[in-house]
Amino acid sequence: MDLLRHLRLFVTVADELHFSRAAERLGMAQPPLSQAIRRLEKELGAELFDRSGRGVRLSAAGTALLEEAHELLAREERLRALARRAAAGGLGTLRAGVPPDTTAAVLSALLAACAEHAPGLSVDLQEVTTGEQLRLLSSGGLDVGVVHHPVDATDLCLGPGVPLDLGVVLPRTSPLARLPEVTLGELSGHDLVLFPRAHAPGWYDRILDVCRAAGFVPGRVRHASNPEFLLAFVTAGHGVAFDQGPLARKEPRVAWRPLAERPLTLHIGGAWPTGRTAHPAARRFADLAADVLARDHTATARRAPHPPDGPPRPWSVVYG
Repeated sequence: MDLLRHLRLFVTVADELHFSRAAERLGMAQPPLSQAIRRLEKELGAELFDRSGRGVRLSAAGTALLEEAHELLAREERLRALARRAAAGGLGTLRAGVPPDTTAAVLSALLAACAEHAPGLSVDLQEVTTGEQLRLLSSGGLDVGVVHHPVDATDLCLGPGVPLDLGVVLPRTSPLARLPEVTLGELSGHDLVLFPRAHAPGWYDRILDVCRAAGFVPGRVRHASNPEFLLAFVTAGHGVAFDQGPLARKEPRVAWRPLAERPLTLHIGGAWPTGRTAHPAARRFADLAADVLARDHTATARRAPHPPDGPPRPWSVVYG
């Protein structure tokens, strides 16, 4: 016996106190409705209605049952709504990776956007390089990540990417710092300071391929995992680095210049596992991350001052 279905029929008859009207409201014939109420009464061991020539009235048992039936049916609806929200990614915990260089403004805006669109979802943000995110996404340690492209996406879905053009960070004493923009070929003879390849292998290889194709073959590639170490290398004259701009603001002994023809464009976007194991909120998180990153990049570029050593400097340094 489908108890919840029979309780819904009972509640309708109790509301109408008339079997014909109740049947019409339910979109069914009266005889099956009467039979269903009889089955419910037999199941419960009590008559729920007094059926007399004066009409239909709730019995003492029916009166006692009615409030509980309303509450049980309301709980059923809440349970169904809860299941729908969970299936849509609106509940539970989403484990999300973001690059270590993600700014406080971006993190705050991303968490606010998630809270607005899925207030019942707990977002566990983890600061993880692209390489480590890919490993965790494959092993089940993360539900979604924000990664630097290109990546091996054979077992991943990729969300929309946000393009960010890179410039070059130079010692302020370099003759190239006097130019309005620099070509990659003009960097020939310099060492290059990059993040470790393990942080973002695809993007690391892409940078070196583009440099070589443009005539810049670094004499030596030095690795720096954090901005301060990178700045120390550049300040000491041990190489140049690529960045979107703000890194140079931290150190008066370096300058930032855009690269002519914008040959290096970083794409950053969401990635999550394919198939049934995917978290239902992963795609939405990736879309929100792309929107937040794009708005932050645009806003930063608009409000950036024109420093004496070059044009406006948008967004943040690249560290995998």
